[in-house]
Amino acid sequence: MLQAPVVLSVTQLNTYLKSLLDGDEHLNHVFLSGEISNFTNHYKSGHFYFSLKDERSVIRAVMFAQNARRIRFLPQDGMKVLVRGRVSIYEATGQYQLYVEDMQPDGIGALNLAFEQLKTKLEKEGLFSAERKKALPAFPERIGVITSPTGAAVHDITTILARRYPLAQVILCPVLVQGSGAAPQIINALERFNRLSCADVIILGRGGGSLEDLWPFNEESVARAVAASKIPVISAVGHETDFTICDFVADLRAPTPSAAAELAVPDREELLAMVSYDVFRLSKSMHSKLDALRQQLNDVTAASAFRRPQEWIALQKIKIDRMMTRLSAAVERKVGTAKEELASAGGRLNALSPLATLSRGYSIVYNRDKAPVSSVQKIKIGESVTVRMKDGKLNCTVNGREETV
Repeated sequence: MLQAPVVLSVTQLNTYLKSLLDGDEHLNHVFLSGEISNFTNHYKSGHFYFSLKDERSVIRAVMFAQNARRIRFLPQDGMKVLVRGRVSIYEATGQYQLYVEDMQPDGIGALNLAFEQLKTKLEKEGLFSAERKKALPAFPERIGVITSPTGAAVHDITTILARRYPLAQVILCPVLVQGSGAAPQIINALERFNRLSCADVIILGRGGGSLEDLWPFNEESVARAVAASKIPVISAVGHETDFTICDFVADLRAPTPSAAAELAVPDREELLAMVSYDVFRLSKSMHSKLDALRQQLNDVTAASAFRRPQEWIALQKIKIDRMMTRLSAAVERKVGTAKEELASAGGRLNALSPLATLSRGYSIVYNRDKAPVSSVQKIKIGESVTVRMKDGKLNCTVNGREETV
């Protein structure tokens, strides 16, 4: 007798297949190399969803937030990576996929890749531009130092500051400079200096070390805190050949902590030499000026006015008399010329005067509106007119008119 087949639900089938894959020890620790495609970063959840592919095949993959937070770089489409994880089935869809627990770039270190990614990102935002960098104060009164209290860097910085510019007050804010707790402490120190306005310039640094040791100074949060500082920041991290993201966003990069101290303050010996030179120049200039004034005084006192003042005064009186004589003659000539010009102008004006014309027997006729009449056509018979003569007026009535052709 035939046995009836077992009918499974889709969920039961997917669950069974999942148990098979989960129970296979070869699939619980899988290492794969491949190229990322269809990468999606769910910022709210922190999960990464993507596919891994090679020349012939592709597999879906997911990296949950607790694992994604541990990697230093940001995965991107086209990036070749090495991953470690386990293979299982997502029961809801029956899709088998790779659950990634760790990821490393294939061919380049994760920290190097993260460094280049962040450098490119911040450079595009303009955080490296020279226009936003602040100038260092010429004579700072307070120097803020953010570094480890036990390393060689703090000793080098304080020693050089004391030697070069003992007038400045050094304010040390001790922090961790490596490890997971370093970045928050560095950020807090920068914010505290700015909040309290207790420094004119800040030196941020540490001695040399590996890329892992220097990594807190490559954190994006630290870089943005340096960029946001209102107080100028000198970055002095590692040796001369070491570069960090903080070096690019800081207002000035120093190759070493010792160099940072030298860049932060002027040199006392140089200042004293400059002051001494200025004093010498000022003294020399003053002596030259005094010598010139002394010579002028000697020249004046040697003049005849000082040796024979009465004779000099008499000579000046003679000069004044001569000048007054010339001035009087010039005034008389000018007045005579003006009188002649006035008489000539008066004659010409009198010749043009209508009164002069009346004295020769002529007269002027005015109408009722007291306007001169220039034509007989403008006067009507019986109209009253006024005739102006040399010695008076005649009020007349026109009885007739005769036009001259």
